Amino acid sequence: MNSFLSRRRLLQGALVATGSGILTACGGSNPSVQNQKNSNKPNTGSRPTVNSTVNRSQTQPVVRHVQASSQNTMRLFASSGFAEDANRIQTGLDRLFAAGFAITNHNAAYRRYQRFAGSDAERINDFQDVATGRVPTPKVLMGVRGGYGAARILANVDWASLGARMREAQTLLFGFSDVTAIQMALLAQGAMPSFVGPMLYSEFGKPSPDSYTMDNFTQNTTNNQSTVFVTEFQSRNVRNVDGILWGGNLSVLASLVGTPFMPRIQGGILFLEDVAEQPYRIERMLYTLHLAGILKQQQAIVLGDFRMGNIRDTYDSSFNLAAVAQNISRAANIPVYTGFPFGHVAQKTTFPLGAKASLRGTGGGYSITFSGYPTLNPNALNLAALKPMQEFNFIDNSNLNFNTDSEF
Repeated sequence: MNSFLSRRRLLQGALVATGSGILTACGGSNPSVQNQKNSNKPNTGSRPTVNSTVNRSQTQPVVRHVQASSQNTMRLFASSGFAEDANRIQTGLDRLFAAGFAITNHNAAYRRYQRFAGSDAERINDFQDVATGRVPTPKVLMGVRGGYGAARILANVDWASLGARMREAQTLLFGFSDVTAIQMALLAQGAMPSFVGPMLYSEFGKPSPDSYTMDNFTQNTTNNQSTVFVTEFQSRNVRNVDGILWGGNLSVLASLVGTPFMPRIQGGILFLEDVAEQPYRIERMLYTLHLAGILKQQQAIVLGDFRMGNIRDTYDSSFNLAAVAQNISRAANIPVYTGFPFGHVAQKTTFPLGAKASLRGTGGGYSITFSGYPTLNPNALNLAALKPMQEFNFIDNSNLNFNTDSEF
C-alpha cells in the first residue's frame, strides 16, 4: 500500500507540473484572477456577469488529458451546494477520467459563494453557455452534488434552447436531490429524459463507491431498455400501467407547484423520494401536489427511500410512511407503491426521468421497464474502471493508457 501511495503521489506531482497548460485549454484557469478580469468588462449578451467577490478554494484539479469525441465529453455543473472536500472532488475526477470521460468545467466543483457552489451567475452559466452554443454540447452533463440553490437560477436559463441542444446531441444529464429542479425545468420544456443517478461528489468521489451503484450506472446507461425489480411486498394488488415516469425529490417538487418549471404530465407515473422528513411533513407536501391537481392526473405514485430512521414527531407514534401512503392513495384515488431502490442512501439505482415506463406486478412486488432515453456508447469508454479498486490499475499505469481488458 505504501509503494502504491508513493507512486500515486509521484504521478500526481508530475501531472500538476504539466497540467497548467491543459487547465488553460480546458477552461481551468485560476478563477479568482479570471473574475478580476471579468469585473472590468461589460456584460454582453444574455450571459450573466460573474460576481467577483466569490470566495473560492485555492485547490485546483489535477487534469488528465483524455481525447475528446462526440461520445465521451462530460461537462460538470454545480447548481446547488458547494463541495467541502477537495480531495473527494479529485477522487471523483480521477474515477471519471479513468472511465474515459473527457471532462470540462472542472472548476465548477471547487467554487464557493456563501453556501452555494459559486455565484448565481456562475451556476447559471454552467447551463447557459451550453444553451447559447458558447461551449459545445457535451454527451454528459454531470451534477457535482445537491443541497440547495437550483431554484435561484431557474428563471435565468434558456431551458428550451438547452433542451433542444441536448436532444440533438443525445445528452445524458445526471443528478438527484436539489438537481430535481433542473430536471423538472428541462422536462417542462419537453427536453430529453434526464437520469436520476450518481453525481461527482456524492458517489463517484467516495473513496470506495458502492458496487451496486456503479454496476447499475454502467448497465442502465448503456442499454436502450432497462428494468428495475422491486421485491418489497405491496399492501395492495399492483395495477399494470404505462406512462411517463417523472418526479424526484418531494421537497423540491412541492416548491415548484404553481411555477412554469413544474411539468404537466398527464397519465404519468410519479416517482418521489426525500430524506430526514417527518411523516406529517411528507404528507403535507403530498397534499400540496394533490390540492394543485397534480396527483389525480397520474396513474400511480412510486415511493423511493425516505431515509427516515427514528425521526418521529411527538404526535407521530402511530403515524408513519405507510399511513401517509394509504391516506394519500385514498385522497387522490390512485395506487401508491413503495420500495423503489433510490434515495439518499448508499445503494442507488440509475434510471431515466421523463422516459416511457411500464409498471407491472410481479407476485407481490413490481417491476418498471424504461425505454426511449439516450445512452452511453460503452465502446467509447472504459466504464469497467468505475468499479471499486479499478482506479488503482489506472493510477499505477505510467503512460496513463486505459486498461480496456480489465478483469473488473
